[in-house]
Amino acid sequence: MDQPLAIELIGIDKKFGPVHANKSIDLKVKRGSIHGIIGENGAGKSTLMSILYGFYQADEGEILIGGKPTAIRDSQAAIAAGIGMVHQHFMLVENFTVLENIILGAEGGAILGQGVQKARAALKKLEEDYGLEVDPDAVIEELPVGLQQRVEILKALYRGCDILILDEPTGVLTPAEADHLFRILDALRAEGKTVLLITHKLREIMAITDTVSVMRRGEMVATRKTADTTVEELAELMVGRRVLLRVDKKPAEPKDVVLSVRNLTVKDNRGVTMVENVSFDVRAGEIVGIAGVAGNGQSELLEAITGIRKPVSGDILFEGKPINGFDPARLRALGIAHIPEDRHHMGLVLAFEESQNAILGYHRDRRYSRGLFMNQKAIRASAEAEIAKYDIRPPNPRLKTANFSGGNQQKIVVAREIERDPSLLVIGQPTRGVDIGAIEFIHRRIIETRDAGKALLLVSVELDEIRALSDRVLVMFAGQVVGEKQPDADEQTLGLMMAGIAA
Repeated sequence: MDQPLAIELIGIDKKFGPVHANKSIDLKVKRGSIHGIIGENGAGKSTLMSILYGFYQADEGEILIGGKPTAIRDSQAAIAAGIGMVHQHFMLVENFTVLENIILGAEGGAILGQGVQKARAALKKLEEDYGLEVDPDAVIEELPVGLQQRVEILKALYRGCDILILDEPTGVLTPAEADHLFRILDALRAEGKTVLLITHKLREIMAITDTVSVMRRGEMVATRKTADTTVEELAELMVGRRVLLRVDKKPAEPKDVVLSVRNLTVKDNRGVTMVENVSFDVRAGEIVGIAGVAGNGQSELLEAITGIRKPVSGDILFEGKPINGFDPARLRALGIAHIPEDRHHMGLVLAFEESQNAILGYHRDRRYSRGLFMNQKAIRASAEAEIAKYDIRPPNPRLKTANFSGGNQQKIVVAREIERDPSLLVIGQPTRGVDIGAIEFIHRRIIETRDAGKALLLVSVELDEIRALSDRVLVMFAGQVVGEKQPDADEQTLGLMMAGIAA
């Protein structure tokens, strides 16, 4: 006997002006299963889930929940239909306790005290049933991200969800936290709950899902039983061509030290010490990767090295000469390029044309600028050359950068920095929010830069990326380098170091 359907989407169609985000999509999700949904950036995954959760209304189509046609006009209607959603960026009030966040909007009547006691008892049972232990009186901002995510799941379960949507749930987790999340999802499945998992990590799809659906350019192109498919097939379905899933590279040939960091201490804008007494070297012809969970000082370290943030103490030396206090423009002139962690806030001006962003930060170079006048012909030629070499789509240097996909925006930044032939390339989150085809391309360019004899410092929260690209791995926890490992080190060992459990 066939397993009953928890969700059936029939002919879901959605347009945003000229953009056709969902094209007559059909989807069937069995009750008590974990169903993965994958696709490149802009494939329409988030739009489809936003329709299911009531953020958007479909232009056409029908939603069936448990076999019954269901109108989901807003998120309250979705919750009433038994649907919960854990967003990539958590929807929690940071200065509230766990319990206060869970009952917020569902306090349980006019007498608050009775509602709180009832919620506390219900919460305790949920924690025991699903392995979701968390202190109900802890303040959210004092919890690590793995526990904050548990609070989001508890909040959905407390509201009675039978269907749970998870959007990129492991993006901010250590490997150990991700493993614990998968055990929680297993427990939910065993209890008959249905889980929809949106992720770009194909290894996770293979590890935890029963079924996987692939979207491409707004269409549902395939659904497979996970046991009957492979990572290679899924990658090809996502992109529409064969994708090289490994990073091909020869052994590094390190030469002279290019960057030296000595006893560096850096504070954030609140005066909190985020980097404490950190020392390391990066040599020409090697990639040094820094692994760690987001928020452990990696961002502040990169900002200090690239002149964005002034260190409290310690020394930064480039080719043997101190560069403490140099601003980013002076560092660029010396031969230090920077691919920032956040392309929108630090890498691009989205309202500018592609050609303008292609020289951003280098616009005073004599090739492009003569006093008050810009050499538009040279700017255009530079942009067109980078568009061709880096396969930036659409190939239009006059197009506003906001109109490019995330992957192509990242390619604009990568091309701009690498093509300036730097001696040192500092890279933050090179493939954050980038689809699998663009990831492959960017990784290849990073390796080519190393092989050209450049020194590279890489920060990424993606441990797979750190291990694939790096020649040496430094692990940061709580602002300190807690150890150095080879990239082929055991993932569990690296994960324990990232969590501050092992050195």
